[in-house]
Amino acid sequence: MVTTQLNGPLIPEADLRRADSLGREIFSDVANKWALLIIEMLGDRTLRFTQLRNEVEGISHKMLTQNLRMLERNGLVERTVHPTVPPRVEYTLTEAGQALRAAVDALCAWTHRYFGHVETARRHFDA
Repeated sequence: MVTTQLNGPLIPEADLRRADSLGREIFSDVANKWALLIIEMLGDRTLRFTQLRNEVEGISHKMLTQNLRMLERNGLVERTVHPTVPPRVEYTLTEAGQALRAAVDALCAWTHRYFGHVETARRHFDA
């Protein structure tokens, strides 16, 4: 059995080990491929919906809308509507979104570094 040392008391709602925790729900929300790609593509930029859809190749209008709403609900993305005709809507990462972006950047760097390793492992496994 492995014991994990945590800094400070663990809030039950943030305990990822518990099926009913809000922490697990948040983790599930942000740990999907579309959310991670949206966070990575926004980066330090502010993008309109269409620009973001063009940056995230393969995402449907529906999936982009759902993920942007989820990220906004979780306080990771800020949506700004400009009163023009037609309305101009822009998306940018919040401070919390930028903090999460550091982890996403690390995951992207890991993917680039170990791409060949994973590719080789898959070929061996599938043979």
